Amino acid sequence: MTSPQTAAGSTTGPHDAQPVRSYGPKLGEAAATVVLIHGRGATADGMFILADALGVSDVSYLAPQAAGNTWYPFSFLVPLQRNEPGLSSGLRKIGAIIRQTAEANVLPERTVILGFSQGACLALEYAARNPRRLGGVVGLSGGLIGTAEHQGQSPPRDKVFDYKGSLKGTPVFLGCSDIDPHIPVERVHQSAEVFERLQASVTRRVYPGFGHAINDDEITYVRELISGIVASG
Repeated sequence: MTSPQTAAGSTTGPHDAQPVRSYGPKLGEAAATVVLIHGRGATADGMFILADALGVSDVSYLAPQAAGNTWYPFSFLVPLQRNEPGLSSGLRKIGAIIRQTAEANVLPERTVILGFSQGACLALEYAARNPRRLGGVVGLSGGLIGTAEHQGQSPPRDKVFDYKGSLKGTPVFLGCSDIDPHIPVERVHQSAEVFERLQASVTRRVYPGFGHAINDDEITYVRELISGIVASG
């Protein structure tokens, strides 16, 4: 693999001008592209450890770096506005990368968006808000972002899971422990149901007593997903 490189984006929010690190073949010269979204307190380069663990050749990896190593300040379960402007800036950053892949003539069906923890929440939220056929969407220990339950008139209901559009059969994977200290398993199930309504091909796996980490079963799933895209090329 090539050495990680840096490319900057535009400036309209805390993450928009942050670097995007790359690993593997040059974008547009590989059979598949994987966008890796890191978690709270982590780094873009740290996600390349996962890339190495997957061990799939002929893949371009792109990993954006969050400002201050955090995409948004509070839990993904608080009202959306409390996590601004970081949340919107992070979503724009993913969108900018997807546009970059298109400009490099990478078909969306050959692009996978993968995130862990806070990065998983951001990746899933982006996919739900911008539904289209992709190679895959992977949320490892994450769920859709925002408050789901109405708590009376104050505060008003913040989040309604009524996304519009279709993912047109995109494989969507959600993996999480049933005792994850940051991700309630109920939100994982709720997110899976939303993606099913968006016509994704959803795989949902809950791991009893595991904790907040990536496990071998998840790595195997992602490896097979990416390998299938590479082989189809």
